[in-house]
Amino acid sequence: MSPADATQRAPRRSLVVGAIIGAAVMAAVDEIVFHQLLGWHHFYDRSSSDVALLSDGVLHAAELVLLVAGFTLLADLRHRRELVRGPAWAGVLLGSGLFQLWDGLVDHKVMRVHQVRYGVDLLPYDLAWNAAGAVLVVAGAVLAWRHRRDAARGGDRSRAQ
Repeated sequence: MSPADATQRAPRRSLVVGAIIGAAVMAAVDEIVFHQLLGWHHFYDRSSSDVALLSDGVLHAAELVLLVAGFTLLADLRHRRELVRGPAWAGVLLGSGLFQLWDGLVDHKVMRVHQVRYGVDLLPYDLAWNAAGAVLVVAGAVLAWRHRRDAARGGDRSRAQ
């Protein structure tokens, strides 16, 4: 690959790696805070307690695999001096927000594998859950757009050394 090709691909790869890490971190926050500490729901609540606990374990294992893979890819980008910080942080925000929205819309509403919480009016919880995801997605998109705009103007100085 030519240096010009690497320069063009580096922001995209940094964004994808950031998104992997962001999704994994948000999965960890969901699993630790809402499943374990608060006990509001499990990953799959439409069966027995044993299946619910197993589903949380599967989610936890998947999140750990994504964290290890994401940070391994991040280390590789740094080693190659191809890590671009702006797109990487944009990816973290986008990955976190997209995970949150997927969970809130697809898992909670379409597939109904669980809800945010049980025994309460769900509307405020659903609005807060999905609004938080939307804010993260918008923030990530703005950060990615700003980096792209600045790079097009020749102001890309965010590459990690």
